[in-house]
Amino acid sequence: MSGITARTMCPMNCHPTFCGMTVEVENNRLVSVKGDEENPDSAGFLCGRGLASHQIMDNPKRLLQPLMRNKRGSDDWYEVSWDTAMERIVGAMNKIGREGVAVWPGHGVLSNDFGTFAHFSLTLRFANMFGCQGWDPSMICWGLGGLGIGLTGAMEINTKEDMAAHADLIVQWGSNHASQPNTARHIAAAKQRGAKVTAIDVRMSEACRSAHQHFIVKPGTDAAMALAMIHVIIKEGLYDQTFINDHTIGFAELCEHVIEFTPQWAAEICGIDGDSIAAFARTYANTERAMILLGGASMHKDQNGWQAARAISCLPPLTGKLGKAGAGFGPRHAAAPHGHGFAEILNLAAKPPGNYIPAQMSTILESIETRQIRAMLLFGADFASSFADAARVRAGLAKMDLVVSHDLFMNETIRQYADIVLPGTTWLEDVGVKATCTHIYLMDRILEPAGSARSSTDILKDLAKRLEIKDFYPWASDTGHIDAVLDHPSSGRATVASLRENGGLAPLNVSSVAHLEHQYVTPSGKIEFKS
Repeated sequence: MSGITARTMCPMNCHPTFCGMTVEVENNRLVSVKGDEENPDSAGFLCGRGLASHQIMDNPKRLLQPLMRNKRGSDDWYEVSWDTAMERIVGAMNKIGREGVAVWPGHGVLSNDFGTFAHFSLTLRFANMFGCQGWDPSMICWGLGGLGIGLTGAMEINTKEDMAAHADLIVQWGSNHASQPNTARHIAAAKQRGAKVTAIDVRMSEACRSAHQHFIVKPGTDAAMALAMIHVIIKEGLYDQTFINDHTIGFAELCEHVIEFTPQWAAEICGIDGDSIAAFARTYANTERAMILLGGASMHKDQNGWQAARAISCLPPLTGKLGKAGAGFGPRHAAAPHGHGFAEILNLAAKPPGNYIPAQMSTILESIETRQIRAMLLFGADFASSFADAARVRAGLAKMDLVVSHDLFMNETIRQYADIVLPGTTWLEDVGVKATCTHIYLMDRILEPAGSARSSTDILKDLAKRLEIKDFYPWASDTGHIDAVLDHPSSGRATVASLRENGGLAPLNVSSVAHLEHQYVTPSGKIEFKS
């Protein structure tokens, strides 16, 4: 392709907000990137990360050929053909046995896939149909927070547009503008309308600086602050009894549980004055249209993180703020509004009986250490640097019979532990579809793959063929798995072809306000704070 300007999306994974991007291409080379002013989510904005993404292309350090070496930790890499690399991988997988092989799709798979998860799901479909271990890596990102919220049932969110139009109080609890850049302008719109903003963080973030009020809590103490707020709301009768009666269970148990969690108790833990905690609890409870923007990942990285999510997610149902415009929960990482959804291609029904290791960090570590897992296929992931308890991870990787990494650049896992490196495609060299809470966006192939780079889809199809996995890819088109995922009422049954015809985007059929279709529960067991 020569001398064209094309629309795509930024490859960074800043869910729930992504930024539109326009790229200039000449002679199959990327010339420039800038924000897409016509993108309905980002309206031309593109942060420094997105603007720097052009450095990926033509980077002299980029991996362009399959590589192998004979000794781990050495730099004696040598180029091999794809056929040679794949034969060695398949040979090792067959020798080890399917239950000793694990597939791990990382954030690299999601660069043109986040929100729809078509490529990501295809990776786990491969694991299911082959019968090996396939793990969802969200546990090292937002998963523990999602678990905490899920225990209360308050999963659906209100949209950023609803927040801008209706919220009177916005609580940025562990969320910041840098990770949700397109939410920030809707917060600004709400402020111009008269809404107040309170930020809760462990540092003086940009959210704190722009808020009307902020609290700096000690790291890992958000659960204590939320419990103290619940204490005040219950003790002073600021809860919504009608909502509690109609939509929740466990209120009596919660009342008993929080008796001891006074603002003074929390003050010693959080480092925030007890009277200030009590005053904020009253403000939140007495503001009918109060919306919480819960942080996506940072809050959930310690032992209290999922407990914080449990406690904070009790606040909206306790005060009757779910299912209302301008209230409940606003946009957060990996959450969706009512009606948002896509079809599933995981094919769990084809998964053969076997000894499968649960997708839990502790069990995964044990399986690696004990050599229950002897081969790992890593797609777009620096496993040694991103998984908890790095020393145990590294010791386990060193014992592996085979470590394969599909990526764009060398990383710590590759340098120290990989036996085979497979060069990956960038977001401009493969077809994908990203989704925000309100739109889906086509990320079409704009450049031909550099060197011998291949997409994860091509690699999985090749592996499935060599392993004789029947009907792994039953679709006629190379984008058939994407069309299958989009085949859902939320997208209006969109396809890659229909997106191409409609300028690369389509609105999702979603509600701006969460629906009251669930019973919300106070978490079973105690919400604990551990010092």
